[in-house]
Amino acid sequence: MATTKRLLANSRLVTLAGIGGVGKTRLALRIAAEARRAFADGVWLVELGEVADADLLVDTVASTLGIHQRADAQGLHGIIEHLQSRKCMIVLDNCEHVVEAAADVARALLESCPELHILATSREPLRIGGETVQRIPPLSIPDSHTPLSMQSMSRYDAVTLFVDRAATAVPGFRLTEDNWGQIARICNQLDGLPLAIELSAVRLRAISIDQMHDKLVNRYELLTRGRRCAPPRQQSLRLCIDWTHDLCTSQERLLWSHLSVFAGSFELEAAEAICSDALAPGSVLDTVASLVDKSVLIREGDGPTVRFRLLETLREYGREMLHDNEDVTALRHRHSDWYRKLARRAESEWISPHQLTWIARLDREQPNLREALQFRISQSESDSIDFAASLYPFWFSRGLLSEGRRWLDLALTTDDGRHPADRVKALCAQSVLADRQGDLEAGAQLLTEAVVSTDRADDDEISQARLCHAQGMHSLYAGEIGSAATSLAEALVLLPDHQLPYLRIVSLQGLGLASGLLGDTARAIASNEEALAFSTELGESVYRARSFWVLGLQVWHLGNSDRAKGLLDQGLLSARVVDDPLSTAWCLEALAWIAAKDDRAERAAQLMGAAEALWQSVGSAPVHIPGLHIYHDECARQARGVLCGGTFDAAFRAGSRMTLAEASALGLGDDMPVRPTDSDSDAPTLTKREKQVADLVAEGLTNRSIAAKLVIADRTAQGHVEHILTKLNFTSRAQIAAWVAERKR
Repeated sequence: MATTKRLLANSRLVTLAGIGGVGKTRLALRIAAEARRAFADGVWLVELGEVADADLLVDTVASTLGIHQRADAQGLHGIIEHLQSRKCMIVLDNCEHVVEAAADVARALLESCPELHILATSREPLRIGGETVQRIPPLSIPDSHTPLSMQSMSRYDAVTLFVDRAATAVPGFRLTEDNWGQIARICNQLDGLPLAIELSAVRLRAISIDQMHDKLVNRYELLTRGRRCAPPRQQSLRLCIDWTHDLCTSQERLLWSHLSVFAGSFELEAAEAICSDALAPGSVLDTVASLVDKSVLIREGDGPTVRFRLLETLREYGREMLHDNEDVTALRHRHSDWYRKLARRAESEWISPHQLTWIARLDREQPNLREALQFRISQSESDSIDFAASLYPFWFSRGLLSEGRRWLDLALTTDDGRHPADRVKALCAQSVLADRQGDLEAGAQLLTEAVVSTDRADDDEISQARLCHAQGMHSLYAGEIGSAATSLAEALVLLPDHQLPYLRIVSLQGLGLASGLLGDTARAIASNEEALAFSTELGESVYRARSFWVLGLQVWHLGNSDRAKGLLDQGLLSARVVDDPLSTAWCLEALAWIAAKDDRAERAAQLMGAAEALWQSVGSAPVHIPGLHIYHDECARQARGVLCGGTFDAAFRAGSRMTLAEASALGLGDDMPVRPTDSDSDAPTLTKREKQVADLVAEGLTNRSIAAKLVIADRTAQGHVEHILTKLNFTSRAQIAAWVAERKR
C-alpha cells in the first residue's frame, strides 16, 4: 500500500499487475478508500470483470460516472467533457480480458484530463506511455531452505491468512506445535495465493489438516503432468479450483457449471428457474447453500433480496466443465428466456407502486440482461425485438440513451416480418431516444420505417398510438409545436382505456408542454394535472417530477411565483426519489428564471450552472426544447445585469460543480437531502388542523393563501406552520411537502 501510494503521487496511471486471486482488487479498493481526501471531485470504481464485450467498456465507465452521452459523443467525448476540469481518480478493475480497450480508454482520458489519476488492476500491464506498473506478488510463505519454527510463522502473511480463515471455518482452530509444519507446507503448495488459501482453509470443515496436505500434494502433481503447456500461474490457480471441484458432490459440481451461465450476480429465483432441471426437485436452495459454505459462491446481502456471485475465475472454470458435459446452447436459451420474461414483467408493472423496486432490480441485473439480449440476438430470435423494447422505459429513465439505441438497433436485425407490432414499438422507442439525444435526422428516418410497419400491424390502434406519440415528440424537439400538439392529442384519442398507462402519461405530459408553448395555458395545466393524478393513482414515481415542472412553469406564466415555486419544489422532491438528473435540471432552470425576476441574481446564476451541468451529464444541450430558450437567455441577461461578470461566472461555476444531491438541496433551500420519518410508529402526532395546513404547504401554498383557504388569520396560519416544523424537526416547507408525499404513498 505504501509503495502504491507513492507511485500514485508521481504517476497518473498505476497498474497493479499480478496473477488472478493474488489480491489486486482488494488492494485497489483499500487504496481508493484512503485516497478519497486527496481527490476533491471523487474516486470511482469501474468493475470490468462483467464486461464481456470490449465495445461496452466506454458505456460501463460512463454509467459508473453517471454520464450518459449524446448521439454525437463518439465514445469518450462525453466522459472527457465530464472529467476535464475535475481532480479525481478512477479504479479500472479486472482489465485483462479487455486490455486493449482499457488501454485505449486510459490513454484518451489521461491525455485530455490533466487532473485525472487512474489505478488499474490487471493480469498484465496496459503498456501505454506514462504507466507505472506495481507488481503484486503472492503472500510471503515459509522458505523450506531456512530453519523454521512455530514462532517464525508469524513472519509469513500466507500463514497468518490461512490460520485466520481456518479459525473462521472451524472455531477454535489455531497455530500449534502439532500443525505449524503442515500449515507451512500447505501455504508453500498454494504459492501464497490468497484465493487458493481461503478456498483451502474452509475445507477444514470436512477434512483434517493432514488429509488436506496429502490431497494437495497429489492434486498438484497430477495437474502439472496433465497441463504442461499451461503457464505456472494457471497451474497454481487451477490446482486450487480443481481440488475444490473434486471436493464438491456431483450435484454441487453440476450446479456450479450451470451457474456459470450468469453474468455478475443473480438471485435464487433465477437459479431455481434456469438450473433446476439438472438437479433433484427442490434441491437448488440446499445446493446453493453448500456452494456458499465451500466458498464457490459469494453471498451478497446488501439489497432487499440475497444475491449470489461466482468469482470470475470460478465462473470460467464452471463454463469449461459445462462445455465438456452439457448442451451450453440449451442452458443459455433458458437463461435468456428467463430474463426476457423478467423484462416483460418489469414493463407491465412499470407504472405501479413497484416501480422503484423494478428500477433497483434492473440496475442489479444489467449484466445478465445484456448477456441474455446478446445471446438471443446472436440466435436471430425474432422476439429479441420485444425483449429490447420492453427495457425502453428503464433505459430512458436511467439516461442509458446510447445503450438503448444500440440494443434496439441490433434487435431489429432479427426481424422476420411476423411481428410488425413489435417492430413499430421498437422503432418508435428508438426514435424517441434519438430525438432525446438531438439526433433528429435519425429520429425522422426511424419514424418513416415505423409508418410502413404500422400499416402491417394487427393491433392497429395501439401501434398507431405509439406512432403518434413518437411523431409528436419528434415535432416537439424539432420546434414544430403545432404538429406536436396535434400528434400527441391523437395518440391519447387512440389509446384504449386502462391500457398502456406509460404511454398515456408521457403523451399527456408532451401535450401539456406543447400546449403551453402555443400559449394555451389552461390546456397545458389540465393535461399535466391529469398526468399527475394518473401517476398518483397508480403509485408510480418517475414521471411525477416532470408534471410538477410543467405545472410550475405554467403557473409562473400566469404570474403566481409563490405557487410556481411550490410546484417546482415538489418536482425536485419527486426527482430526488428516483435520482432523475433531467427532471432536476428542468426544475432548477425554472427556479433560476423565477430567482432572476425576484432580483436574486447570484442564486439564479448558481441554479443555471447546476442545471447545465446536469443536462451535460445526460448528454443533452441546455434548454433543448425550442421555445424555452427565450426564458433562459432573459434570465442570464438579468442576472449579469445585476452582477459583475466575474461574480456571475463564479456563481455559475459553483453551481456546475455540485452533485445531483447538492443541486437538489440548492433548489429546495436545504442544507442536506430530506429524510422523512422512517416509520408510522415513530411519526409525530399532528392535530387535524395541522394536517390540513401540512397538506396545503405540500401543494405549494403560502401562509397567506393557506389563511384565505381555511378562513383563518395570516398569523394563525404562520403559527400552524411553525408548530408543524417544530413537531417534525424540519427546517423548511419543502421538507414538510416531502413528508406529506411520503405519508400519502
